[in-house]
Amino acid sequence: MLRYAPLLMARTKKPPIAQRDRAVIGALLRDLRRAAGYRSVDAAAETKGCPASRQTIYQYERGAMSPSLPQFLELVSFYVLEAPRGVDAKPDADLRAHGVAAVTRALDLPAYHVATARDLIAKMQPVAGAAR
Repeated sequence: MLRYAPLLMARTKKPPIAQRDRAVIGALLRDLRRAAGYRSVDAAAETKGCPASRQTIYQYERGAMSPSLPQFLELVSFYVLEAPRGVDAKPDADLRAHGVAAVTRALDLPAYHVATARDLIAKMQPVAGAAR
């Protein structure tokens, strides 16, 4: 019986996220929080099920820190799908559209490397009509 050793890859330090990207991500999260009807970070953080602390949300929204893609998606999901709506919340359909726009915009930022992956996929695509 053959056994395969797991493929080991050296861990590399992630490049720092540009301040511009951190600011955009923070603005997306701030706009979503407000669209869900939470005027303050405190109100959102105190809501049952909020996936981040008050300090963390502040750091994200100010652009001092940037969430990983899973953390970003978890906050978007919380604001759009899970959190009870605040008094000033947008209608559900508008909030969902706002959430889709936020995720789409974030995925195009260099911070999350999705655009780089798409570029690589495009480069690897076979040329249409090329002989095999």
